[in-house]
Amino acid sequence: MATQTVTEISQPTQTTSSKQIADATSKPQRLPVTVTKPTPYTFDLGNLLCTDPNPLPSDATESDLTSTARDGAQALINQLLTTCAITSSSAGVLLTLPPATTPLPREKPLPPEKQATKWEKFAAKKGIKDKKRGEGKVVYDEAKGEWVPKWGYKGQNKDGEGDWIVEVDEKKEKEDGGNVRSAGRRERKESVRRNERKQRANDRRGRKV
Repeated sequence: MATQTVTEISQPTQTTSSKQIADATSKPQRLPVTVTKPTPYTFDLGNLLCTDPNPLPSDATESDLTSTARDGAQALINQLLTTCAITSSSAGVLLTLPPATTPLPREKPLPPEKQATKWEKFAAKKGIKDKKRGEGKVVYDEAKGEWVPKWGYKGQNKDGEGDWIVEVDEKKEKEDGGNVRSAGRRERKESVRRNERKQRANDRRGRKV
């Protein structure tokens, strides 16, 4: 004769484990938003500066330093939110800071304002504007029918130096010692030296002012 075995199934019960209790008790507590100190803070909101005049204990620990820094940051945020104007835009919420009141030192003094040179004063008076870089470097030579550079290799300023025949000026021939072909080159070099002397004089004049 077969026998029937009846198995008793127990219903699950809701119990609170020790791990859940530990997790609930280990959650950090929310610190208060208001900060009170024996001596009030001073603020320079333009530089986002909060000064705490209260002294630290001589045996301050890392926890004390962290707590003091947290209180200072919280006090600065409170002062910003209650003092500065807050506006909303497409970029987000904006907070307008007031002008800074604490002067920050410079490593070196301010450089003196650069004085205008003689040419710069003349150009400003006559309304002459600086040319863009590379502008006016070539000019059209009607005799050759092509564009040639103004200066340098095959420049327009060297016209006539390579001609096989040169017109002789008796007065210049006496001054140049009979070498007429080198007169143009000598005049060009003298013009460059004259411009360099004027430039050095302008620089010295600008440093004295």
